[in-house]
Amino acid sequence: QLQASGGGLVQPGGSLRLSCVASGGTFSSYAMSWFRQAPGKERESVSAMDLSGVTRRYADSVKGRFTISRDNAKNTVYLQMNSLKPEDTAVYYCAARNGRIISSYMMRAGVYDYWGQGTQVTVSS
Repeated sequence: QLQASGGGLVQPGGSLRLSCVASGGTFSSYAMSWFRQAPGKERESVSAMDLSGVTRRYADSVKGRFTISRDNAKNTVYLQMNSLKPEDTAVYYCAARNGRIISSYMMRAGVYDYWGQGTQVTVSS
C-alpha cells in the first residue's frame, strides 16, 4: 500500500516536497516513481528511481527543478519540487514495482504494480 502526501497550494517559484510511504513488502526491493495527471490531460511520468537508488530519471519538463530520493529506513520516497510553475498543477501519484526495471522502462506506467491515491499540487498566484 502506498500513501502519498505533501501536496498543496503554492505560488509560482515556490517549493513543495511530496512523500510516499509504503507499507507491506520490503521497500528496498521496490523501484519507485512519480506520475502526475492534470485535468483534461493524460497521466504523465515525472520521475523514477531504481531499487538501488542509483539510477534516477526525470521528464524533460522537470529536469533541474525536481529531485527524487528515497529513505529505505522510513519506507518513503520523496519528490522535492522547486521553481514550481503553473503547468506543474496536477494530481501526483506514486507508484512501485517489486524488483529491477531496465532503465528504458522506468518511466512507463505499465511496469508499476502498485499505486498510491494521489495528492493535489496547485501552483497559482
